Amino acid sequence: MTPQPYVSHQDLSPVEGWNDPVRGVVTWKTLLSGDRTPSEALTLGVAEVGATAPADLRLHRHAHPEVYYVLSGQGVVQIEGVDHPLSQGSVAFIPGGAIHAARGVGVEPMRLLYVFAADSFDEVEYEFPEAGPTG
Repeated sequence: MTPQPYVSHQDLSPVEGWNDPVRGVVTWKTLLSGDRTPSEALTLGVAEVGATAPADLRLHRHAHPEVYYVLSGQGVVQIEGVDHPLSQGSVAFIPGGAIHAARGVGVEPMRLLYVFAADSFDEVEYEFPEAGPTG
């Protein structure tokens, strides 16, 4: 697909997600991804991590760098074993290959804008250490 100017709204994107003991409980909407939109070089979406256990995005890594920007709620991002508190307006840069996880805290879910330096979400290969070598 050739990149073109593109405007849409998050309400038009389908909800995707995981709900299992290895990956955790998280939902997201992919808003820009070269396999779905006429875009390139960036993949962007909005994720929601609940504030009630076991709602979290479990420890994982991927080769692409990632940014979280907190739209609402509160939470914690763990990057390479260090917990960092997050609240509305916080930004976290996660280097490619870094082990990280996110969880909401408080009463409302944490909503994150996420950005990958990747043409499409399909390029981002998640590795979950809890899954073992075949995960």
